Amino acid sequence: MKYRYAMVCSSNQNRSMEAHSLFKRQGFDVSSYGTGSHVKLPGPSIREPNVYDFGTPYKQMFDDLRRKDPELYKRNGILPMLKRNIGVKSAPQRWQDNVADGSFDVVLAFEEKVYDMVIEDLFIRDHALMKSVLIINLEVKDNHEEAAVGARLALELCQEVEAAESWEDSIDEIVTNFENKHRRKVLYNISFY
Repeated sequence: MKYRYAMVCSSNQNRSMEAHSLFKRQGFDVSSYGTGSHVKLPGPSIREPNVYDFGTPYKQMFDDLRRKDPELYKRNGILPMLKRNIGVKSAPQRWQDNVADGSFDVVLAFEEKVYDMVIEDLFIRDHALMKSVLIINLEVKDNHEEAAVGARLALELCQEVEAAESWEDSIDEIVTNFENKHRRKVLYNISFY
């Protein structure tokens, strides 16, 4: 693969990690990040999420939730999700803390507010390298089924980007074809490192 990818979602580590896992299995050079201030996983109620600091190992989260209520977290898919995440990387990382080197060619967000945060974050950074980065938003609902669908769609889109002679020259056509085929709106922007 010729490009380096970053998958970015809010703070629950579902959509970006599903895509990270799939891209990794397909041989892509990929990383994943959250943009929130903490990692938030569903708890016993909406008002009681499980909150962890970025950098907390997925294994530690898994063990913590298994101790709290193994049936609840198995039933709602959080334990299987964390088990998948353990196989992908050791701990969640925060976009704003880990992307200073300009090493990504394509950044994929899975919700518009995250896409906007990535664009804003890249805008305020020093643009010393003047290296272009393609930022794409593919809106994906935050549940396990949609995360799997979104990851496959993101892979297809990025395979088209990979196949292009130059994504800078082809991105309009790639996005238009993808939108027509899948009936999904894609936002994209070009920024710089």
